[in-house]
Amino acid sequence: MTKNKVISTEAILSTLCNSVTEVLSSASGNEIGYSAMVQKITRTCMRPDIGCFVLFDGGFTGLVITNFTSQAAMEIYGDYMRNMGMPESEIAHSHLSDDVSNVMGELMNQIVGDFTGKVRSQLHTSITQNQPKMMAINKQVQISVDTNMDRPQARRVTFTTGNQNIFYLELAMDKTEFIKLHDFDIVEDEDPDTIIAATKKQQESKSAKAAEPTDLDDDFMADLGL
Repeated sequence: MTKNKVISTEAILSTLCNSVTEVLSSASGNEIGYSAMVQKITRTCMRPDIGCFVLFDGGFTGLVITNFTSQAAMEIYGDYMRNMGMPESEIAHSHLSDDVSNVMGELMNQIVGDFTGKVRSQLHTSITQNQPKMMAINKQVQISVDTNMDRPQARRVTFTTGNQNIFYLELAMDKTEFIKLHDFDIVEDEDPDTIIAATKKQQESKSAKAAEPTDLDDDFMADLGL
């Protein structure tokens, strides 16, 4: 009899961390990494300078908080805007700007979407979440999950940007284990950017073929003496 594989809180946290690094590295064009050591904490908090929280429900219940220093937020925000081709004059220079909060909130939304997709394919369960909202804060704010969690666990992971600025991710969820009863194939979600690029290339190819003159067109023009 083969031993069943058990997926614990730490494995789920690792999946979430991979979503953070993949999305932010792609968006900023710089490498984002995280510590191999994770902290056990007793409570989750939003901390200065920019924080965001997301509630999960469904296959499991949890709370995710990201805490950015102003330096880390501005580095990721600035790199993302430049990567999108925005001129320097249109890039905000203060972490208190609404544009910074909006962009960072959108990036967090992409992270959450990537994570829920991985959970669906890897754990064969589904979770839903609220819309992430980034906000600039100047005081520590404690947040708890108002749900029935019998044995809540909390973890904190340290992330590092390309310029060695620091930000943190905190996860609180009920202690749970997913036990793999039998092997199954993991279907990777298709990258929307890849689909869009392929569709655009296909349309351009069709347009180019339609614009090419055919032999029939040449014969017809010759008959007209043109």
